Amino acid sequence: MARVIFYEKPGCKNNTRQKVLLTAAGHEVVAYSLLTEPWTVERLRSFFGDRPVVEWFNKAAPRVKSGEVNPENIDAQTALVMMLRDPLLIRRPLIEVGDRREIGFDVDKIDAWIGLKAVDESFKEMSENLMKQDLQGCAHGNNHAHHHGEGGCKNHAEPQQKQGSCQH
Repeated sequence: MARVIFYEKPGCKNNTRQKVLLTAAGHEVVAYSLLTEPWTVERLRSFFGDRPVVEWFNKAAPRVKSGEVNPENIDAQTALVMMLRDPLLIRRPLIEVGDRREIGFDVDKIDAWIGLKAVDESFKEMSENLMKQDLQGCAHGNNHAHHHGEGGCKNHAEPQQKQGSCQH
């Protein structure tokens, strides 16, 4: 099984589900915070491969959802600089196995790459259920506002402790 370097937003429900699926498949998951990682332009760019710039962005990021940032009108260099300044803009997770790097969690693509089938019968049903879910977008759907860094998430009654601690 693979050693998976996994850059996440701590507390994100979908990132948690993704890590569970990887672990159930027998992979060793080494998780790091996408928000505090000391990114460089070159290193961050290496995860995006030949994907169009618009696919580099987290569609649920507050600045994208508000319309302040429109990924369709941004060139690669500007996008990278923006992401270094505001890591919430980066589509997640960022995944690294060996020399290969990817963004997002396309179940079929990752299954073909490193395998996502449960290695233990006790994890089989849970893994199959997770593989049927949309594990790429916000776990709360696309119809709620994210106000990270403004003291709380509108989807939850309790205030946040710090940016990135909201559960999605």
